[in-house]
Amino acid sequence: MAAESPEILTYRPATLPDGVAPEPSARGALYGLCSRLFTDPDDELYELLADGTVTAECRELLEQTTLSVEPPDLTVSEEHETLSARFNDLFVIGYSEVVDKTDGTMNNQGPPVSLYESDYRAERSWNDVNVDLARAYEFFGCEVDSEVRRNHDHLRLELEFMSYLCRREAAVDPGVSAARIDFHDRHLRGFAAGLADAVGAESGTGLFGRAADFLARFSTADVEELAAREIENPATREGGSNHPGEGGVGR
Repeated sequence: MAAESPEILTYRPATLPDGVAPEPSARGALYGLCSRLFTDPDDELYELLADGTVTAECRELLEQTTLSVEPPDLTVSEEHETLSARFNDLFVIGYSEVVDKTDGTMNNQGPPVSLYESDYRAERSWNDVNVDLARAYEFFGCEVDSEVRRNHDHLRLELEFMSYLCRREAAVDPGVSAARIDFHDRHLRGFAAGLADAVGAESGTGLFGRAADFLARFSTADVEELAAREIENPATREGGSNHPGEGGVGR
């Protein structure tokens, strides 16, 4: 899965092809927007954040869904350099310090907030998390862009994958909603909650704190509605619609 294009504001119900359901398409666009937010903003994204376009777009997308989620304020007032520095301080820059000068023992710490799911999954190894994700991506014909060089459990990749599943549900496979429940249960929902807690423990998080809070609320509402829908009208899981890994990441 390649990184999302900077041109994120492309969803409009009127522009969808015939036969494509607008509601899951809007959810997919929201996951794609969330993916774009968790990056060091380039010039184009910064301008869209600063002039309120992203805030308005997020609100419009939420209105196209059946979810009751309060829209976030994603508008920024700080300078571009300040916003970039905040992203790096939260998600990129760690530190090292000498704890024993006699033998040179170092204490190496990563950034305050990790963007990798495995750091929030004490009960599962890094390998288990990433292998399970790799199988899920492969099962749906997706792969990580080799030029991006991120582990499979990076937040943006998981959000892009969920965006893809939503769009697949909208266009060709309504039954893929069962797969989305599985992916939430096995990966994204707990990741989003852990990320929101980690960002919430930091001060001065600004846009990224609001984005993490929104992702947690949005993903919670998404999976709860999917689960209720599944109870009322169980989606078929026959014909190889489940990922063959342990417990299955659905298709």
